[in-house]
Amino acid sequence: MNTTKRKITKTKQVFRVVLLVGTLISMFFVPWILVKAWILPLPDTVQEQVDEAIGHGFDGMIVYVDQAGKPPAFFTGGWKDRQNKIPADPKALFKIASISKLYVAVAITKLAKDKRLSLDETLADYFPELVGRIENAEKIRLRLMVQHRSGIPNFTDNPRYWENEQENGKKALEFALDLPASFEPDEGYEYSNTNYLLLRRIIEKVTGYSHEQYIKEKILIPLGLNNTYFSLNEVNIDDVMSGYYVGIDKDFKTNENGMLATAVDVGIFLRALNDGSVFKEGEQEIYSSIYEYEHGGLVPGYQSLAEYHEDIDTVVVQFINTTDFEGYEWNLSEIIINRIVKILRRQKSS
Repeated sequence: MNTTKRKITKTKQVFRVVLLVGTLISMFFVPWILVKAWILPLPDTVQEQVDEAIGHGFDGMIVYVDQAGKPPAFFTGGWKDRQNKIPADPKALFKIASISKLYVAVAITKLAKDKRLSLDETLADYFPELVGRIENAEKIRLRLMVQHRSGIPNFTDNPRYWENEQENGKKALEFALDLPASFEPDEGYEYSNTNYLLLRRIIEKVTGYSHEQYIKEKILIPLGLNNTYFSLNEVNIDDVMSGYYVGIDKDFKTNENGMLATAVDVGIFLRALNDGSVFKEGEQEIYSSIYEYEHGGLVPGYQSLAEYHEDIDTVVVQFINTTDFEGYEWNLSEIIINRIVKILRRQKSS
């Protein structure tokens, strides 16, 4: 072996050692519950996977599966209400958090197709009073806000917002004002709830009435989504699944966090989004150019994932009513839904 080859071989060996050490260090700092959930043998059924997930420490869980050619199926585990020992109910209302961004993006798409707004108009065109208070307002186009490419700071990243989240939610925009931009418009990506707060206000400015009413007229009613709501004020609180935060002895059910829906309503919407039936002619092309076709949601006590898997033509909606500060519960939920999809793929191929 010549000198050059020996050097290459030695370099590869060193790289493998560094990689192994890095992996071992990473595993040391990863909670073992995540490792365990990932490496356990895959159960035979979705219900067994849900039961296993509850064993990992989730309080309650709802899974909705819509496979093409089959009736929709529900799987539940744990508690709807832990204190009163009420089992998880597949028909319970759940706080869907940022899954609501999909509805807003569809609404913006419909208004763009109707030429009631232009995706190339700027934030300053709609809110000139924000020039100087949101950096680059005169350069931030609406499409960049939909895509999280605006550079507008995320108000939920401001620590002051969480000092009194329920009260501060009523004036959320204030926690994104007079801050430096995260980046120049269209020069980066950063998930920002501020983008969608402003997009909802733009819908209201364009239509002359609430964004909730517009979404109801254009999306909920046509799809028959009778169990999707915008506030706790619209529902019976007993219909809402309780929400829990690790280390805090409190039910977060009575906190106001925006949209609520049943798993089936979210599933029907996601199917319509992906098969195009939520759109009129020419709208889907616009939507595909600006936003995504699945989403997750996270607020204190509630985490949700809504996915469509084209290879098995299946919608999966997962609701879990346990969250934590470190984000391990979110990581665990992603592992669980990935395992559920693997089970569904295996079942379809068998």
